[in-house]
Amino acid sequence: MKTIRETSLKNVILRLVEKDKVFIGIVIFDGKKTIQIQGPNADEVWRQLQDEAGKASPKYFGFKGARNRFLHFFTGGFQSNAYVEQEREYKIAAKLKLDVTAPLDKAASGSGFGEAVLAAFRQTNLLSPFEKIRVQEALRGPNADAFIQAAARFTLDQGKSALLDMEHALKPNDIAKWTVVSYLPFLWRPDEHMFLKPEVTKDFAERVGHRFATDYEPRLDIAVYDSLLNLAAKTTNELADLNPRDRIDIQSFIWVVGDYDENSERPFA
Repeated sequence: MKTIRETSLKNVILRLVEKDKVFIGIVIFDGKKTIQIQGPNADEVWRQLQDEAGKASPKYFGFKGARNRFLHFFTGGFQSNAYVEQEREYKIAAKLKLDVTAPLDKAASGSGFGEAVLAAFRQTNLLSPFEKIRVQEALRGPNADAFIQAAARFTLDQGKSALLDMEHALKPNDIAKWTVVSYLPFLWRPDEHMFLKPEVTKDFAERVGHRFATDYEPRLDIAVYDSLLNLAAKTTNELADLNPRDRIDIQSFIWVVGDYDENSERPFA
């Protein structure tokens, strides 16, 4: 038996081994084997193993638990006035302003959109105050056009190359982070893209048993973003009867499940 791959998540170890041309995935929780999956394809076994691993976590409560927690705070779901006012309205306002002042098609090749984009970053609380300071420096610096053009191209599905270009443009200001690179695509096209707030999203993934909990890396790797989109798609499917309109609703759902408490009044998102 040969170990092919292994990773750790807190007190959980995921191990992929090969025996007689069969790949076996093992979850070790508190030193004990709790889940075993096998199959002929290493990548598929590893994906299944990651999805199952979350169920071994003491934080796991599945999508049913996530739904119940969300509805505890917003009994009317995504359509309730309270939800719209606290979680959706201000994000939609930022999107509409961005669409008018820095339209996606023009931003992809145009220049001079720095102040308009900065205003869109300032209009929500999705980034921390410290991140906003660094974003301001970047959008008033020599790489502003390069970042905005790359963000627009990423939104238009240019994937890895556009992500690398955003990273290059943001590195001088030490702000090449998931929160910043995912923000504009999320506002421009919330039906396709997703905002990534790492800690709360990892926590959510662990609670519902999704592999993003182990896929996540701070490094700007397109595979991490693909895993995020898979999490968003799966969450959308699980909540189909609640009629989420787009990934603004999905991002809000993740935030509410992961960070709201009994005293929450639109906390920092």
